[in-house]
Amino acid sequence: MKFFKFTFLGAIALVLTISGCDNESIEPIEPIEENVADVLEINTTDTDGLVFMREEEKLARDAYISLFEMYDNQVFNNISNSEQRHMDEVLILLNTYQINDPSFEEVGKFSNETLQQLYDDLMAQGSISEIDALIVGATIEDVDIRDLDLFIAKTTNADIIKVYDFLNCGSRNHLRAFTSRLKDLGVTYTPQFISQEQFDSIVNGEKEKCGQNL
Repeated sequence: MKFFKFTFLGAIALVLTISGCDNESIEPIEPIEENVADVLEINTTDTDGLVFMREEEKLARDAYISLFEMYDNQVFNNISNSEQRHMDEVLILLNTYQINDPSFEEVGKFSNETLQQLYDDLMAQGSISEIDALIVGATIEDVDIRDLDLFIAKTTNADIIKVYDFLNCGSRNHLRAFTSRLKDLGVTYTPQFISQEQFDSIVNGEKEKCGQNL
């Protein structure tokens, strides 16, 4: 069995300093209604977090769109659809708090220069092989869980916590999907950003039903 420890040349580290799958691999969801925040005031930390997460979720979506085009592996297509919903949930909060949306329509284009570089590095790695592409997927979810945990720890805003919890639930399911596909190919993914203990708890756990509280 091959063991992979995947790193990018500083790009993902910078991200942290500023903050086929079948249908079973997409987190189950409940119908939701657009939330209206009880309090329309928001502090700078929460504003920056929402702006960042809007583009980080776009990075995940865009990466999976591009990797699906490369390999026609359904895991990327299914999870890109989930990432679109993640983007939509963050956009609801941006609109509620009257924060400008930083994201571009174009796939692979980002306002945040660090995320732009990260995306470019991810695509370079993912284009090497389908296994590398699946490792890229696991790495994106690894980073996403880490960043969401950090942002949750920094906020007391109930509306934001609710959405971040939903995103985190989805990312855990996505990590399970990617690591399961890698395992089928004889590859073990080694977490780079969350702890081994947290990683083991996630991948050994059952698929979660996300979005019930939105």
